[in-house]
Amino acid sequence: MFDSLSNRLSETFKSLRGKGRLTAADIDETLRDIRRSLLDADVALDVVKIFIANVRERALGDEVSKALNPAQQVVQIVNSELVKILGGETRRLQLAKTPPTVIMLAGLQGSGKTTFAAKLANLLKQDSQTPLLVACDLQRPNAVDQLKVLGQKISVPVFAPAEGNGVGNPVEVAKQAIEKAKREQHSVVIVDTAGRTGVDQEMMQQAIDIRNAVAPDELIFVIDSMLGQDAVGVAKAFQDGVGISAVALTKLDGDARGGAALSVATITGAPIIYSSTGESLDAIEVFHPDRMASRILDMGDVLTLIEQAQKTFDQEESKKIAEKIASDQFTLQDFLEQLQQVKKMGSLKGIMGMMPGMGKIKQDLDQFDEKQIDRTQAIIQSMTPLERNQPKVLNGSRRVRIAKGSGTTVTEVNQLMQRFEQSAKVMKSMAKGGPMPGSPFPVAPKKAAKVEKKKGSKSGNPAKRAAENQGISYQPKQSGSSFGL
Repeated sequence: MFDSLSNRLSETFKSLRGKGRLTAADIDETLRDIRRSLLDADVALDVVKIFIANVRERALGDEVSKALNPAQQVVQIVNSELVKILGGETRRLQLAKTPPTVIMLAGLQGSGKTTFAAKLANLLKQDSQTPLLVACDLQRPNAVDQLKVLGQKISVPVFAPAEGNGVGNPVEVAKQAIEKAKREQHSVVIVDTAGRTGVDQEMMQQAIDIRNAVAPDELIFVIDSMLGQDAVGVAKAFQDGVGISAVALTKLDGDARGGAALSVATITGAPIIYSSTGESLDAIEVFHPDRMASRILDMGDVLTLIEQAQKTFDQEESKKIAEKIASDQFTLQDFLEQLQQVKKMGSLKGIMGMMPGMGKIKQDLDQFDEKQIDRTQAIIQSMTPLERNQPKVLNGSRRVRIAKGSGTTVTEVNQLMQRFEQSAKVMKSMAKGGPMPGSPFPVAPKKAAKVEKKKGSKSGNPAKRAAENQGISYQPKQSGSSFGL
């Protein structure tokens, strides 16, 4: 979502590098570029004004003028101010001292409220909570059925006594849900409410009535990140009408300019608590303002990447794989299992996008075909257990059979085997603490033992030099003159 903004800011900062000293004119020009970049990203004008004013004040002060690297200092200032407008510190869900914790969701129709409700329930379930989903969106066609289906997928119960589609009283449903949660000892209740295509009095009044009936511990406003500046007006209307305690951003994987994410926290004063990408029910994460600012400035988000890896990979299994790599026993079966683990973390583009400096190779990332992973998986799964564990048995006829079974070509099978062999070499070398294959110094050169040289003769006469080196006194031969003298 922030690709365009990230690219423009990177270009702006590139022009500052190499300057040993920044003048007021340099800073003003940089701020003009940043201002245009933020406005083009659909950030609210009021937020842009606050941001630019804060950056200018700090950039023109001693913080930059006395820095050893002024350009880098400006980047740090922009980063810290981005963190501020994104909400500052990470906000965690506030759980009630006496269960159940009641979470009410509000927002416009189409913002992804119902899907977000299931994602949040799934996330809380992983944290050892016992959530209950409540279907209070009785206006939108099939909203109740949608929540039931999503609840079945994540094995979370759904309270839906009313059939919906315009039938039923959402306030009564919400009240009954709280009583049910207390009886059955659910630790969290997530109430999905109705929305409209635009803000209207009827929808707002219904949200107020549900809020008064259940007294939620958290009232989360779910907003579509692709709305742009319109999102600011909608968020402000809900803040004034219902009173929201936090914001959840959905569809962060979209191709919009991202103005909502950079505006809503400052305009409403309510912190962003969750962000959601994609339709997968595990595509939700706690929103970290500092990490999001780093992503925007192409500094990467290594902490989130590590957290995702820790959730996905089993430590004991990873240790076994490392031992296999070091002992040259890494097989195609191991490779397949690792590939499946990586897929659980999300798209490879998303994973690589969290690495610092990946914006420089964005074109290469965009051109990467995610289906290539599926083809690789299909090729390995078309092999017999013997072939997976002993790749050396793969002769020509076996490769033809594997290509037919996986719907690929023999060339693709050969390419996979070449990549696997190269990867195994690289991993083995790195596991042993050595350099990567292909390095100009694959092995550290051994220091030659010092040989003590004997001091020899320096005579220019070869016969005399040889004699002196042997420790013999040299006596030159007396030869007669050609004239008999």
